[in-house]
Amino acid sequence: MAGLVEFLKPLNEVILKVNAMTEGRRSDFFNHLKSAGDSLSALAWIAYTGKDCGMSMPIAHVEESWQMAEFYNNKVLVEYRNKDQIHVEWAKALKELYLPGLRDYVKSHYPLGPVWSASGKKASSAPPKAPPPGAPAPPPPPPASLFSSEPSQPSSSNPKQGMSAVFQEISSGNVSVGLKKVTADMKTKNRTDRTGVVSASGKETHSSSPSFSKAGPPKLELQMGRKWAVENQIGRKNLVIDDCDAKQSVYIYGCKDSVLQIQGKVNNITIDKCTKMGVVFKDVVAACEVVNCNGVEVQCQGSAPTISVDNTSGCQLYLSKDSLGTSITTAKSSEINVLVPTGPDGDWVS
Repeated sequence: MAGLVEFLKPLNEVILKVNAMTEGRRSDFFNHLKSAGDSLSALAWIAYTGKDCGMSMPIAHVEESWQMAEFYNNKVLVEYRNKDQIHVEWAKALKELYLPGLRDYVKSHYPLGPVWSASGKKASSAPPKAPPPGAPAPPPPPPASLFSSEPSQPSSSNPKQGMSAVFQEISSGNVSVGLKKVTADMKTKNRTDRTGVVSASGKETHSSSPSFSKAGPPKLELQMGRKWAVENQIGRKNLVIDDCDAKQSVYIYGCKDSVLQIQGKVNNITIDKCTKMGVVFKDVVAACEVVNCNGVEVQCQGSAPTISVDNTSGCQLYLSKDSLGTSITTAKSSEINVLVPTGPDGDWVS
């Protein structure tokens, strides 16, 4: 077994590196990285040693691994379907590597798992590789087929008293007093502590220090007139965005024990790496996404085509009568509770 662990070590290191690239603030290719990173676990089929090893059999393992990656691969297809066919072809090629590619290979050669030689040596004792030739030939072109077309407490069926009580007060319409509103000087275009000159290296800021262990300063501002950034808010129950429109998105990151109201229609809402966070919104054009969160509650007072929950432990979704047809998708999440209004008093039931 020690030899198998050593044999799989390079694969584990690659998976960890890819996962690290998806941490922190999202890049433009977040969905690409997640689909590629999640799909790599399919390569661990070779670690199958029998029915008691804790893994599915090789063919099933490959298929299950791709199901995790397909959630993000489909997002790439939807986003670039009418924008850039290169990304669409990339997503299709990635899927073909595993289904049918790797699945059919395993099915044909190792349906019951690999067979190891009883007299074989450990991977660590394998002979060293031969030195590379002095003038290596250029790599061959890729095959044509490659481009062919922290745990929360168990949730109950009844809404919790803490954040749910806040939502109830919001729904009653009596909580607007004392809300912290975004003033003109808080918007990026009106900030006096920033110049209007855009740095020539602005596009490279994502390649700076990869550490995200330290939380930055609290932020609630409109950036470039298109994106509301709500970051690192701790213990703030009276946050509100009321000057918004359907072309703007809202990105909520690193907040804890806070409540945000979005009093208007926006294009997209993303809640990322938040704990015990409550978000109340009226209408969203595209989707509301909950990613890498713990113990969050989201209430839709209007309509939302899609609500997606990914890599989240503990999430309560409150839907309005206008949002009962919302498409809800989940991936690698637990303790998801959906509550809908019922009766003349609008009580919530799951």
